[in-house]
Amino acid sequence: MKNQFLLAFNEICKEKNLPAEIVIEALQTALVSAFRRDNGVSNSQEVEAELDPRTGDVRILAQKEVTEDIFDDRTEIVLEEARQYNPEAELGDLVMADATPANFGRIAAQTAKQVILQRVREAERDHLFDEFSGREGEIVNGTVQSTSGGNITIGLGRTEAVLPRGQQVPRERYKAHDKIRVYILEVRRTSRGPQIFVSRSHRNLLRRLLELEVPEIYNGQVDIKSIAREAGARSKVAVQAMQPGVDPVGACVGMRGVRIQSIVRELNDEKIDVIEWDDDPTNFIAKALSPARVSQVFLDDDPINGRTATVIVPDDQLSLAIGREGQNARLAAKLTGWRIDIKSLTEAGRDSLGMLDNPMADPAILRDKTLQALVQDVIAKKEAGRPITAEDYGYINRLVVGVEGKIISSRASNHDAFRREREAVRKRVPSPFWEMELEELDLLMSVHTVLAENGFETVGDVTYQFELDPEVFLKLPNFAEEGLQNISDRIDALTAVTDVPEEEEDEEEEATSVLDSIMDEEEPDTLDFGDDFDLDMGELAGVVAASQTAEPLEQLEYEPDPLFEIDESLLVPDKKAEAEEDVSVLDDLSQSLVDIVEETRSTDDDKPTVRVRRIRRENEKDEEEADDGTNKARSLVFDERAGRVISKRKRKRSRQKQEWSDEEDDF
Repeated sequence: MKNQFLLAFNEICKEKNLPAEIVIEALQTALVSAFRRDNGVSNSQEVEAELDPRTGDVRILAQKEVTEDIFDDRTEIVLEEARQYNPEAELGDLVMADATPANFGRIAAQTAKQVILQRVREAERDHLFDEFSGREGEIVNGTVQSTSGGNITIGLGRTEAVLPRGQQVPRERYKAHDKIRVYILEVRRTSRGPQIFVSRSHRNLLRRLLELEVPEIYNGQVDIKSIAREAGARSKVAVQAMQPGVDPVGACVGMRGVRIQSIVRELNDEKIDVIEWDDDPTNFIAKALSPARVSQVFLDDDPINGRTATVIVPDDQLSLAIGREGQNARLAAKLTGWRIDIKSLTEAGRDSLGMLDNPMADPAILRDKTLQALVQDVIAKKEAGRPITAEDYGYINRLVVGVEGKIISSRASNHDAFRREREAVRKRVPSPFWEMELEELDLLMSVHTVLAENGFETVGDVTYQFELDPEVFLKLPNFAEEGLQNISDRIDALTAVTDVPEEEEDEEEEATSVLDSIMDEEEPDTLDFGDDFDLDMGELAGVVAASQTAEPLEQLEYEPDPLFEIDESLLVPDKKAEAEEDVSVLDDLSQSLVDIVEETRSTDDDKPTVRVRRIRRENEKDEEEADDGTNKARSLVFDERAGRVISKRKRKRSRQKQEWSDEEDDF
């Protein structure tokens, strides 16, 4: 019996490719379900199943209540028996007791079988989904099984995949039992298991095939920069060497084309052009149009209409550059990301002759009447069907470069200036505006509706367009002129609220921390005004002495802080003067150096310069005193005996409450 159980257990794990833990969990769930059905156990009663995978022994544990007398042995147990499972059990407790039946019976066995099969199928589906969802973007080998409604079913071993009609190569014909490689596009979770969609026409199929066939690409020595593909017909691949000395094109082609031919056979003779990537768009576009030869490439990167490359090719290379039904030009455009306009050399010369009145053309070419006459003669020979020499093509090339090429270059310079202007306008928009929803601008309902319908999502979008060109709003459907004024008013109001300076608040917080650090020290040798500035008292004395030789500061008076007042009657006579000096020092530091003292280094002598932000009373009495000259400047001196700076001044008896304002002085 045990051997049969182990054989069946191992067979399920191997056949379904499932871990043993998942199968054991499914068996335990099936046994619990069978026990509940066979014994009529309620779902509210806790039941557990224990299974030993080595021996196949099964044990069922059910939750039972400890009672004195048993009325229902399915839910109750006596105290003596309960203490066999839990020695600390008491009457009324719930314990997990052994309830393994002698025989489940036929119905229980059938229930267990159904539950096991269901759980195993669910586990298998989850396992397959996890396996293939992690392989999206990879190549797998499959076998064609059937065709239904244009879709092809591909067998992938333990599951199947769908090859939709849109992902098939038009030229390929698939038969049953054909071996093919497919690219995994997407894996979806469904009630019937994972649904896998594959492709034969995706461009990344070519990328993966190159990685398999070219070791340099797989190892990172060669990088695939871009791929353009028209499945079944032609593809272009741009590669770049990531290490010096490596030939990227030669590595992909292989000796005598062995590597690339293997990929061509896999893709049913699809032509593949491998070109070398170039950071210069001019050279890269010329290479992308291979095998055609290119005479000139003029780039026009228009920020509004997109990037356009005007390519000039010799007359005999025009059809080769365009390709069959424009295929070569289309692939080159996809590969480079530029819209390509191809002209023959004589056609470009004819167009240049018609643009001689353009002021952006090369003045030297405009003055060269001989060259213009030669080009006209060459074009006449071309129209007459007479042969044209290489020298004749050289005349046309000079004219095209000097006229059409110069015009496109001047246009590109204007585009650069336009981009700089737009970037400057974008920088003027406050950065918080780009995070604000359009509703926060609080526009009129009609204006808000029109803007939302035309793609304006944030306040930054509206502000940027308004700064760039307000007339654009008037071109929107159902937009009235009053809406433009509404936008202007709301932007001005929001800008005024947003541009609140935060410097004063930061300075006051720093001043508070500086004053607190000063108050905490009894007799400091240095004053700490922040992490970046540590001023020695001797240096401070030097600074004060230097300041006394400069122009006098604005005279001011202020009332001492009551916090630093002392009762003079309590002082010892010989200590009274010293205490008055101490209080004077604290008064001076707490009032004169109220805010921040910043350290700046002079470029000449690297000496610190102290910026003192002082407090001035703004009332009529102070202005009169300042005008009369009665308010004397305070004198700061360094007391060598005390080792600190003191202020010698007369105290004021007035205790009237004053208004204060902040002002900065540099000395």
